[in-house]
Amino acid sequence: MNGKDRNNNASLFLENKEFIPLVVELVEEGHEVTIPLRGNSMRPFLSDYTDKAILVKPSRPLRIGDVVLADMQGGRYVLHRIIRMDGDMIQMQGDGNLLPDAIVRPCDVKAIAKGFIRNGNDRTDYAEDFLFRCYSFLWMRMLPLRRWLLAGFRRWDKLRGRPWYVQ
Repeated sequence: MNGKDRNNNASLFLENKEFIPLVVELVEEGHEVTIPLRGNSMRPFLSDYTDKAILVKPSRPLRIGDVVLADMQGGRYVLHRIIRMDGDMIQMQGDGNLLPDAIVRPCDVKAIAKGFIRNGNDRTDYAEDFLFRCYSFLWMRMLPLRRWLLAGFRRWDKLRGRPWYVQ
């Protein structure tokens, strides 16, 4: 589907099953790729449609807290946070999810998030920044409270008139 963005630039819209393999190919070639985020699995801090992720080829060993694009097999890709690593096994979980994803291998990780452009701003929040690393550390440790925290975020968004549909 084709269209125009708000600056009257031509846009091409693709389904994820067509789009993500192109992104992976560009990242593997060494390009930095910025993609719009879809879905609510990384809420409350990354939002559907308004936020973007800057993806790059991993240049260092992966670590807990990294947000990565991984192939979950069968052509299904997710951009989630690494919560556990054990040898050749990586477990990820979306910030807005209560349960972790299936286990993947390091070869299934196709890109790492270098940063995020949030709320339609031009400013980039870099994943290596101290505040982002602190947030990651704290949010992962609040897993036992996550159900109630997410419910609070949903109610807050509803009061502000911003619907939040959990997948």
